[in-house]
Amino acid sequence: MKNLNLAIVIPCYNEEEILPQTIKKLSKLLDTLISEKLISPSSKLVFVNDGSKDKTWDIIEKNNKTNQYVKGICLSRNFGHQEALLAGLYNTKADAYITIDADLQDDINVIKDMIEKYQEGYEVVYGVRNKRDTDTFFKRNTALWFYKLMKMLGVELVANHADFRLLSKRAVETMSSFKEKNLFLRAVVPLVGYKSTNVYYDRKKRDAGITKYPLKKMVLFALKGISSFSAFPLHLITLSGILISIFSFILMLWTVIAYFNNSTIVGWASLMSVISFFSGITILFMGIIGEYIASIFVEVKNRPLYIIDKTLE
Repeated sequence: MKNLNLAIVIPCYNEEEILPQTIKKLSKLLDTLISEKLISPSSKLVFVNDGSKDKTWDIIEKNNKTNQYVKGICLSRNFGHQEALLAGLYNTKADAYITIDADLQDDINVIKDMIEKYQEGYEVVYGVRNKRDTDTFFKRNTALWFYKLMKMLGVELVANHADFRLLSKRAVETMSSFKEKNLFLRAVVPLVGYKSTNVYYDRKKRDAGITKYPLKKMVLFALKGISSFSAFPLHLITLSGILISIFSFILMLWTVIAYFNNSTIVGWASLMSVISFFSGITILFMGIIGEYIASIFVEVKNRPLYIIDKTLE
C-alpha cells in the first residue's frame, strides 16, 4: 500500500482564475501524502481541459514543464463534465483514482481519509457533504427534492454526494464496461457494487471564478439522470392513461344519462377547463416520451464520449 500510485483527476472548463491556486494546493497535498508514505512518488494530478475558451490549457502546459505531478489531457471541444471525468479516468494508469472539481470547494483534506479507507479494503469511497449551507435556498431544496425523486424512481444515489470520490483500478475498469452514452456517474458508480463507504466534509465557497452549473445545466443534468436510469415515468404514463380513460368513461356515462333525463348540460367554462387540463396532460406525456426517444437517439448513433486532442505526460 505504501507504493499506491494515485491519480487525482480534475476536469477543467474555463478555470484560469482558480487553476494556479488549485495546482499549488493539490501539489502540496501530494508532497504531504508521499512524505507520509501513503502514496507513491509517481502519483499525479491529471487536468482534463474540457474545451475551455480561456487560458486554462496554457496554464496546464506551463505547469507540466515545472511541476512533476501535473499531467494534462486536452479534449478537442467541450463535451461536458461527466465526459471529461471519464476521459481522465480511462486514459490514466494508476492503482486508485480520485475525482474532484477544479474549484476545490470539496475539502481536499479528506483525501487522506479516502486513501486510508482504500487501504482498509474499500474500492469506492464517496465524499459526502455534512450540510449544504454554502448553497442558495433554491439550490439546496431542489437538490433535496431531486434525491427524493430519484429514490422514488428506484435509482440508487448517495445523497449529498457529487463527483468527489475515490475509485480503485478495478472499479474504473468495471465502469468502462458500461457502454451507454448517457452516463450519469452518480448512479453508475453504485451499480459497480464493490465494497464502498463514505467520508464526510464541509463544502467551502468558491474562491474565484463562477459556477459551471447554472440552472439550465442543472435541469438538463437531472433529466439525463432520470431518463438514463429509470423507466418509471413511462410506466406512470401508462397508469395515468388508464385512470384518465376510466374517468372519461364515467364522464361519458354521466353525459348520456343526463341527456336521456332531459337535463340541461351547461358550463362552457368547466368544459374548456377539462379540455385544457387533458391537453396539458397529453403534451406533458409527449414530452416525457420525447426525453426517452432523445436518449435512444444518442445511443444508437454510438458516437465517442470524447475526443482527445493533446496529452501531456
